Amino acid sequence: MHDVPGSHWHEPTAGKRAGFGKFGRPKTPYDLFMESEGIPVFRDIGVSKVQNLPLAPWRRLGGRGTYIQLHGTEGKWGCYVVEVPGAGALNAEKHLYEEIYFVVEGRGTTEVWLETDSKRHVFEWQKGSLFSIPVNAWHRIVNASSSPALLLGGTTAPNLMNLLNSVDAIFNCPYVFRDRFSGADDFYKYKDDIEPDPVRGLAMRRTNFIPDIINCDLPLDNRRSPGWRRVEPFMTGNTFYLWIGQHENGRYSKAHAHTSAAVLICIRGKGYTYTWPEHAGVTPWRDGKAHLVKRVDYEPVGMVSAAPGGARWYHQHFGASRDPLRLTAWFGPHNPGREPGPPGEIHTDYTAMDIPEGGTAIPYWMEDPFIAKEYGEILTREAVLNRMEPEFYDKNFKGELPKGV
Repeated sequence: MHDVPGSHWHEPTAGKRAGFGKFGRPKTPYDLFMESEGIPVFRDIGVSKVQNLPLAPWRRLGGRGTYIQLHGTEGKWGCYVVEVPGAGALNAEKHLYEEIYFVVEGRGTTEVWLETDSKRHVFEWQKGSLFSIPVNAWHRIVNASSSPALLLGGTTAPNLMNLLNSVDAIFNCPYVFRDRFSGADDFYKYKDDIEPDPVRGLAMRRTNFIPDIINCDLPLDNRRSPGWRRVEPFMTGNTFYLWIGQHENGRYSKAHAHTSAAVLICIRGKGYTYTWPEHAGVTPWRDGKAHLVKRVDYEPVGMVSAAPGGARWYHQHFGASRDPLRLTAWFGPHNPGREPGPPGEIHTDYTAMDIPEGGTAIPYWMEDPFIAKEYGEILTREAVLNRMEPEFYDKNFKGELPKGV
């Protein structure tokens, strides 16, 4: 193998292999697009709060912003924060990629319309609102306050740009997706009905707008921790997958493993996440592999990549405040129930099943003793009641809660 790139190629001599052997990952079309935008690109495993990220003037959108590309999400989905100037607005735009917004700070309105329509559909948002823009629909975000508003955006832009490799096709496609935006008067009316998602049967809300995901009602789920609540919003026919969940105060999630794409976003309370490669095992501290464990501490609105490297990673989330830990997880077009495989093949919800059941979740009785010890110490310092009951660590515990717990 050649050690450095060169302009001349020749067949390797006997016993040698073709290629450089080691090489730097090339920039994708989406990487080049982000660089061309003239705003910062933040790359790391996580960030304690997006409000602290540096912002720069964003000519295309008309506000200030920064791209966020957490480790493990490269090419899987895109993210950014954008500041809307006080009493101002962002530039109107349309694009082929899907887009969702979470309002970090401020209040305002969004106008949505199709190329062929004269009427603009307008709805109001506030801090904590979540909404989706239909594919290739014109939209304009307007700030209703004299103070700047801050929005966190998630998109499938990397998927489209890396596939088509044409910025012009992304932003100037004339096709009207009327099946994605009907223009009905109630299109952005919040709908709180619960139905089972068609793949895994989990709680889902079919709505294009949620006024306040920080305080909205969440149905009981119990898969991550005792008392865990969770719902999946299904918005504007998107493939962009996300959920909203909350751990009971003084309780933490079981560690579980899967591949990259998921990013956890703290929207209430504060806490921390541990993540480590699956090959480090279920007890990395006890086994002398603590150096492979990464930790991110966060508060609203902090973010952490659940699996920041190749292959599968364990990750475990801990609330460490008097408020319950509420999170939203964004996956881009990577619904964990739709992993590759022949249609009709039986697939299991392996991240919710314990290791003895054939899943990847580490039951509390199997986890590293360091976890519970440290968590108890942290809650004591924060004057928070530890509600990790002794029954949870019993090998025979099946999830039923003792009376009064």
